[in-house]
Amino acid sequence: MSILQLPGARPETVLIDWHATLVDTHDAMYHAVDDVLPRLEELDLWDKLLGPDQSKTLEDAKLVKYVREHHRLHPKITAQRKISRTDIFEVLFGDDDGAKRTIHQAFDACYKKYVDQVFPLEPDINEQLRRLKASGVPVGVISNRRREYLEHELGLVDEGRWRDLFDVIVCGDDVQRRKPAPDMILRALEKLDVPASESVWYVGDSTTDVIAGKEAGVTAIFYNGAHWSPAWIDKIFPNTLRHPHRPDAVVDSIAELVTLARRMLANGLRVERDRA
Repeated sequence: MSILQLPGARPETVLIDWHATLVDTHDAMYHAVDDVLPRLEELDLWDKLLGPDQSKTLEDAKLVKYVREHHRLHPKITAQRKISRTDIFEVLFGDDDGAKRTIHQAFDACYKKYVDQVFPLEPDINEQLRRLKASGVPVGVISNRRREYLEHELGLVDEGRWRDLFDVIVCGDDVQRRKPAPDMILRALEKLDVPASESVWYVGDSTTDVIAGKEAGVTAIFYNGAHWSPAWIDKIFPNTLRHPHRPDAVVDSIAELVTLARRMLANGLRVERDRA
């Protein structure tokens, strides 16, 4: 199991990102990003782009530079299918919440054309999530998607058999601020009547997911479905004053996540029996 370290507490609630953690919507996502990037000037966003010198990593600087020069993503980024649209917009606009709100809204309008392109990211996710729920753990979805799109995708993926898997779903248009703000995680916990703590695990594939989890005060688990190397994970989570957030653990698959959760739950139950 690919774990940086064990989470500090066994899970009493598990919240999971949607795109690139549970489902594959890469084709739809990149088509929509391709549609929206040439419109940056029209959207009054061109002057709000960061400069390459403001980037966290050399790779981020290259992404910004290419978008500035070509008004689109480099074909290599699209081919690799490893970076989320949220992370792309974070790289391009940094802390400018207004610019990110505008670009997300424009993306949503473009995404509507491609919303039917959704598939399970791993073949056994349905089975694995049912194993997790059988352990008595509430499971929820947190997604920057608009609710109408996520609900549509939920009805399509695996022929709609995932509908009963989730105890709560919070989407980007349910709150004022999308990830990396913690608002969606906190809204989900409010709906579940669960306090934010280490006993809440939030699992996602992007740096923005980890930031959102840490800002919410919960355990942040990085889903490494893109199979980044440990050196790359250290690079994108540098633990500096400007970028302090690091995941509490890393898993390579939903099966690894569920196995880790079930083992920690079982060990916790044994400890409680020993104390009784």
